[in-house]
Amino acid sequence: MQPNASISEFILLGLTQDPKKQKMVFVIFFVFYVGTLVGNLLIIVTIRSSQTLGSPMYFFLFYLSIADTCFSTTTAPRLIVDSLSAKKIISYNECLTQIFALHLFGCMEIFVLVLMAMDRYVAICKPLHYPTIMRRQVCIILIVLAWIGSLIHSTAQIMLALRLSFCGSNLMDHYCCDLQPLLKLACIDIYVMNLLVVFNSGALCASSFTILMISYIVILDSLRNHSAEGRKKALSTCTSHIIVVVLFFGPCIFMYTRPPTTFPMDKMVAVFYTIGTPFLNPLIYTLRNAEVKNAMRKLCHVRITSESKR
Repeated sequence: MQPNASISEFILLGLTQDPKKQKMVFVIFFVFYVGTLVGNLLIIVTIRSSQTLGSPMYFFLFYLSIADTCFSTTTAPRLIVDSLSAKKIISYNECLTQIFALHLFGCMEIFVLVLMAMDRYVAICKPLHYPTIMRRQVCIILIVLAWIGSLIHSTAQIMLALRLSFCGSNLMDHYCCDLQPLLKLACIDIYVMNLLVVFNSGALCASSFTILMISYIVILDSLRNHSAEGRKKALSTCTSHIIVVVLFFGPCIFMYTRPPTTFPMDKMVAVFYTIGTPFLNPLIYTLRNAEVKNAMRKLCHVRITSESKR
């Protein structure tokens, strides 16, 4: 068939075609999305309002929560609405917009996790130089560079998507638009395109994960020279970071560093890192961090006190 340039929309098959299961999908992911918004916005407000959370670690956690909120919002609302729709239609332009946003905020999350690991490395391995190396101006520059890098990455994804030609079916066996399901509908040879996806997204995930794991191994090894109390505090912080890194990068590497093959678990793996991880991150960082929990208690106490005075 000749490439069809007139395709203006795609039909998403979603997570399931069963009406009863679709209602379950609506309830489950509505709860997940509301929990993601509440948890991440609570962290954002707490860090912004608290004077005790002014260190670089919480500066980066602030932007991680922003990235998580936006990353989840890229896919969750459409998944929730589509679960109640008989026909899940997404226009070509909306599809490209979703791909751009998905990779923009997903890449930003990767860069922020790398910056958080760098902050912990400097704080634990080079404590005397920490105030100089991780001063506020440097942190701001690093965040700006992370946004620029994310913008470049997501723009590259759109450039790849724009080169695709489509023919035949416009049924996309997924709950959101991404390059992998889009490649399966293309009527051109996708071998080179898939290599570019692996080189772009796959290499970014794999290399970042490798750097993060090496940095945390070095950090954990250096803890032998610290006091018992210092080891306990640093280990608690690093454990939270490592859990988040494994939960996020595991599915990403699985999805973006392989040939263009389809597995039955693909959609559930994608759900885990696009919706599940942003939901879990606030729980991990608050439940394992005494400073954040104390700051939240103080914030709630101040709000309650101010309301009672009114």
